[in-house]
Amino acid sequence: MAASPSIPRPLVRANQWTIVLSVAAVWITGLHHLLLIPLLAGLGGVLFNFNPVMRLAKQFLKKPMNNYIPEDRSDQRFNQILAVFFLAGGYISFTFGWTIAAYTFTIMVVTAASVAIMGFCVGCFIRFQWKQWQYKRTKTSKSFS
Repeated sequence: MAASPSIPRPLVRANQWTIVLSVAAVWITGLHHLLLIPLLAGLGGVLFNFNPVMRLAKQFLKKPMNNYIPEDRSDQRFNQILAVFFLAGGYISFTFGWTIAAYTFTIMVVTAASVAIMGFCVGCFIRFQWKQWQYKRTKTSKSFS
C-alpha cells in the first residue's frame, strides 16, 4: 500500500507542540538534553519515515485518519528537515556552551512551530518561494536555449 500524500493535522500539531514544550522546558530548566525528544523524533521521521511522537498521538485519534484536515506530506517533510537542523544546532550549541547560538537556534524553531500552531506555516512559505524561484530559473534558462 502506498504512503498517504497527507498527514492528519492533529498529528502535525502534536509534533509542533512537542517542539514548543521541549524548547520551553529547556529554557526553564536548563536541561538541554530535553531537546533530544523532538530532535530524535524528527530524525526518525526524516530518515526512517517513523516519528514516535506522531505514532503515539495517532493512538488518540477518534476518527478515521482521512476525516481530519490533511497536511501535505512533502511540506511537512521539508518542515521537519528544517526543525531537525535548528534543534540539532540548538542542542550542539548548548552542549558546547555557545549560549547565543543555542538561543538563536531554539528561538527560531520555537517561533516557527508556534506560528504554525496558530495557522501560518513558515516552512511551507519558504518551500513555496523556493519552488517558485526554481520554476522561474528553469523557465528563463529554457527561453535562452
